[in-house]
Amino acid sequence: MCVPPTVLSRLAFWRAFLPATHKKAPEKLQQNGVAQWRQAGLMLAMGALSALALPPVHLLPILLITFPVLGRVLNRAHSWKNAAWAGALFGFGLYAASLYWLVNAVMIRAEDFWWFVPFPSLGCALILAPMVAAPAALCRLAPAGPRRLLTFAAAWTLFDMGRVFLFSGFTWNPLGSCLAIPGVVGDVLIQPAAWIGVDGLTFFVVLGALFGGEALQDAFRAHAGRPCLLFSRSTDRLRVAACGALIISISLTGSVIRLNTVHPVGEDGPLAVIVQGNVPETEKVGRLNPRDIFMRYLRLTADGVLEARRQQPHSTFPDAVTRPIVFLWPETSFPGSGLLQDSPRARQIIMEWGAGADAGLIGALRVDENGRYRNSVLALSPNGDIAAFYDKARLVPFGEYQPPFIPLQIVPQGGMAAGPGAQTWHLPGIPPVGPLVCYEVIFSGLTVDRHDRPRWLANVTNDGWFGDSAGPRQHLSSVRLRAVEEGLPIARAANTGISSAYDGFGHELKRLGWGKTGTLVVPLPPALSAPLFAQYGRTLPVLLCLGAFLAAFIRSKRK
Repeated sequence: MCVPPTVLSRLAFWRAFLPATHKKAPEKLQQNGVAQWRQAGLMLAMGALSALALPPVHLLPILLITFPVLGRVLNRAHSWKNAAWAGALFGFGLYAASLYWLVNAVMIRAEDFWWFVPFPSLGCALILAPMVAAPAALCRLAPAGPRRLLTFAAAWTLFDMGRVFLFSGFTWNPLGSCLAIPGVVGDVLIQPAAWIGVDGLTFFVVLGALFGGEALQDAFRAHAGRPCLLFSRSTDRLRVAACGALIISISLTGSVIRLNTVHPVGEDGPLAVIVQGNVPETEKVGRLNPRDIFMRYLRLTADGVLEARRQQPHSTFPDAVTRPIVFLWPETSFPGSGLLQDSPRARQIIMEWGAGADAGLIGALRVDENGRYRNSVLALSPNGDIAAFYDKARLVPFGEYQPPFIPLQIVPQGGMAAGPGAQTWHLPGIPPVGPLVCYEVIFSGLTVDRHDRPRWLANVTNDGWFGDSAGPRQHLSSVRLRAVEEGLPIARAANTGISSAYDGFGHELKRLGWGKTGTLVVPLPPALSAPLFAQYGRTLPVLLCLGAFLAAFIRSKRK
């Protein structure tokens, strides 16, 4: 039988999946080639299905199906290339499915960038796929079986943490965020982030999916009289179940103890007036109706500050203690880059409409002394002066920042200039605050100045680019996790939603949903004592992974 050249070329492309053994007949090669194409499709499908565990779906049981399939391929891999390809395809499917909403940003300017529509989600998935391929290849250093799976879970976590070094960083959707389920259940599940961060949660999610899924599926196979794949003995499956139950019990017990014994310390936070203008991104990009947008924010601010003043204790009470009032406008609140920076009168008008507020935190573009644009948040004093400004340090790759090796001009004028990093503002009469712009809040361990710890966090953002999709919900889960990791209340103002506030336990205080116009008036509670993660940062999940590596490579003395 003659094999067409196209088939042979495809077999050559996928030769990494083929075991390096003796020469085989063309018929055998063709059969293996079909099997490898099926395996490639299976890996893509398993990765894509795993995205259902992430916010906003939180379908956690799907991981007990998808990750064991990947684990079996890694255990059977004949070479590191075979394992790497499987990991790359799994990762590509995961990130392509979970980042589908990036296309919405291009569609806003589809008339200019129609050719770029397929690239945001698929391009990011292609860039991020090696972060799964590398752990898959490295885990082959461990013997096949449970120790290889343990190595893979640790390596996955470390490479997932390494995404902070990709371009300007893109640590979106760590698997630990799938535990941030809305409501009380999520409040309990995410408390271990106070000790090991979201990266530690990622390690246990991957580990539990691999071992728990394998043990569960082998139990079903044994019950059906079919051969088991990894845990052939019932005692091994019982050990996995016991270890899993022990870890879950310790986690839940520690979470409940933390929620009931840790108490806020120090002064109360401010009365935060969170303004959600709900301005369609097409109006801002097209610079349509800038005066109407400005007036909308002024009216909302006046209403919100008036409501905040009504919530203050009456001055006739002898022990009345009033809180400072701070209003927040979202990232790049309205069209125009120099209005606030160059017009003292515009700033005075804002504070006049917000009369009674002690400060206004306004998301706006500004131009630095070198003529470079910066995505900033400005702190306005009651008289309209700029009391402080903060420049976004982590810029969005291909949105605000263009890597220099890209030959095409994707970002206008080469992008923005980045700021120096996390800061703490000490504004008169206001508890120290850490400002964050947009997706800076996704960077675990890098959101707070550890030498000058703030009492609360203010996050201004604009998720209007991404529509009513999973993107804004995934972003919101990061805000909640940062609150737990740092033990700090956080107020979030988003242009089209979702605006919200959380306390230091990650418990939601108030929320204004997607596509709504209005304000939230939230009395922020005091901060918690700095949890373990706030003190040591990402050192703790790194040590956790190194301990897993050590356990995987220590040879047992028993046969």
